[in-house]
Amino acid sequence: MDKRKVAIIGGSGFIGTRLVKRLSARSDLILTIVDKKQSEHFPELYQFGDVTQPQTLLQPLAGCDAVINLAAEHQDNVDPISLYYQVNAEGARNVCMTASSLNIRQIIFTSSVAVYGFVTQETGEEGRFEPFNHYGKSKLEAEYVYEAWRKADGDNKLTIIRPTVVFGENNRGNVYNLFRQIASGRFVMIGSGNNMKSMAYVENIAARLEYALDQQASYQVSNYVDKPDFTMNQLVDVISSSLGRENKTIRIPYIFGICGAAALDVVSKISHRKFPISRVRVQKFCARTQFKSNVQNNFEAPVELNLAIERTIKHEFS
Repeated sequence: MDKRKVAIIGGSGFIGTRLVKRLSARSDLILTIVDKKQSEHFPELYQFGDVTQPQTLLQPLAGCDAVINLAAEHQDNVDPISLYYQVNAEGARNVCMTASSLNIRQIIFTSSVAVYGFVTQETGEEGRFEPFNHYGKSKLEAEYVYEAWRKADGDNKLTIIRPTVVFGENNRGNVYNLFRQIASGRFVMIGSGNNMKSMAYVENIAARLEYALDQQASYQVSNYVDKPDFTMNQLVDVISSSLGRENKTIRIPYIFGICGAAALDVVSKISHRKFPISRVRVQKFCARTQFKSNVQNNFEAPVELNLAIERTIKHEFS
């Protein structure tokens, strides 16, 4: 059987490393990691490539049957803002242009539920696009770029997966910061804590991407969420229990939290310092971010959510 050659753009990162670990166990694939940064875990698979520099993509993508694009500018405080659009949107154009020139027919793209913005109810793929920040706006623009690539040739296959917030071992994102604050005993709940939160474990996201690679659907767009959802209060209980301690949360009203964060934003702008708390982060923390997928398939997540939380906490804080 002929082996398929697959390029993972952004494969040196958090999700990419877990995905490569899964795929490298298979004998039917030839893998290439394409990234600006050297892969610490799979240096033998690494080739330099930058989605903002299309000429750097030609060699590592040559001969590929499929491309999985995980590259993204995603942090809350990216400066300048134009980087979101250079990496996420223009990067998508460069990937599509390169795929067309090299006759690559399958692209899998990780977008984000940020394309929906703040939601008032559990939201599936039919949800309205109302991104509230530049990350969500640039991801939505990237989706339109990939849609145009798919429609340009009937043989092109496209899968877009929109994960909710992703966590797991060795990640240093917002969920890790929440875990760390609770573990340190310095966690402060802003607002009522009754807002619902959806989450996704990195191993399950990697498995979902592998499933999409094998499925080779001509076209599919789906959210990715690990159920059940928790309120912030319930999530703090689960995390505290996993840490083997009581939930002794300090609480402050939302208005105080948002005003304090806005003041820090002003200081940050004047001093050019970045703080772990910002107005956007407080808004996201207190918002309802509850999602679902209505797309029917046979995918089953390998790790149940409560176990995923326990694994992550044990790895990071035991």
